[in-house]
Amino acid sequence: MKKIKLPKQIGWLIPGLQVKRWFALVLIGALLITIGVLILFDIKPVFYTMQFISKVANTVSTEWLAFGIIMIGGAFFFKGWRMTNLSMLDLPDNKDSDILLENLYRKRKLSRGPKTVAVGGGTGLSMLLSGIKNITNNITAIVSVGDDGGSSGRLRESLGILPPGDIRHCMTALADDEDLVTKLFKFRFDNGEGLEGHSFGNLFLTAMCEITGDMASAVKASANVISMRGRVLPATLDDMKLVAQMKDGSVVHGESAIPEAHGQIERLYSEPADCKALPEVLQAIKDAELIILGPGSLYTSVIPNLLIKEISEEISRSKAKKIYVCNIMTQPGETDGYKVSDHLKALLKHSEVEHLVDAILVNDNIPENCDKYKEQGQYPVILDSMEIKKLGVEIYAKNLIEPNKEGLIRHSSKRVAHSVYTWFKKSQKK
Repeated sequence: MKKIKLPKQIGWLIPGLQVKRWFALVLIGALLITIGVLILFDIKPVFYTMQFISKVANTVSTEWLAFGIIMIGGAFFFKGWRMTNLSMLDLPDNKDSDILLENLYRKRKLSRGPKTVAVGGGTGLSMLLSGIKNITNNITAIVSVGDDGGSSGRLRESLGILPPGDIRHCMTALADDEDLVTKLFKFRFDNGEGLEGHSFGNLFLTAMCEITGDMASAVKASANVISMRGRVLPATLDDMKLVAQMKDGSVVHGESAIPEAHGQIERLYSEPADCKALPEVLQAIKDAELIILGPGSLYTSVIPNLLIKEISEEISRSKAKKIYVCNIMTQPGETDGYKVSDHLKALLKHSEVEHLVDAILVNDNIPENCDKYKEQGQYPVILDSMEIKKLGVEIYAKNLIEPNKEGLIRHSSKRVAHSVYTWFKKSQKK
């Protein structure tokens, strides 16, 4: 069957754009103004119009006459209204207007998406956000602030600000033009006194922090600059540092030093122990319909957020649907030998609350070629269903790996986001 190709202008009538209602309002307004002006000058528009229609109706079918008048009037009015809007937006009547239509539809649709809170840090959280932003605009990313390594660590040490690295990753992931902003924010200075090793994004956030007063305000102001969807919030504005007590009794200070110790972590702490959550973070959790924990480094990205008692308790009280995205591979120095249930038990242990998650999303496609990962001490995280069921948590298993020719084992942002959203919709019906 041959497809009927509709004019591109018809796209402006697609449901959900919230355009037609205003178009109708403009049309009614223009009609009433016209009638009012004609009456004012005693032209008797209604009388003469009805007289004209009566004469024409004697020779032309009333239905065809009405249809013709409506179509001609609508075409002229719609064209003028559309061109007026494009002119006000300084757009030519070509492909740019099609882009405007597409962006408008996406914005309206995504604005009705579920209120989502994603909790974590590092590349795991930014990966998740890259996919979730195509499902909803109502995103709040809660980012851990324990990083003390690399450029972030140097800025934190010298200027006393919160580490900008993980926050920067999340901001670029939520940017409309993700590729361009990522390239700009990841640009790293290779030389220059004081600049060498720093990324532009870290320096940008540092400058904004100095201007606005704190990291939360800096991120809020920066969101407008890079056209960011959703929000990125540091979990706390306190100078939070991580401390790990190992099973052999040793104590390791600093996020970057914990995996390098290559020990088995018994317990993770924060200094100070009573870090206060950002009020906006707690409000976002209260308003959330969907809360996602992970993926990411278990002890240095995800759990640090849960060490803030207010956050753990608010998540526990929340009526939102809650899911933890488990890592695909173990991480040397953090989760050596861990199965899926071990990840979940660590979250429950450190949060010290009961109803932390409803379900756990796990990868069910164990990659065959893991030799190069085994050389680095990384192995696939084994799903031990019986142990997880004992914890009263639902298992949702899907293929989450990003296809690639290099044989890299990475989460696919699209697959993870789609799986989370599918689970969310199904769980709402229960």
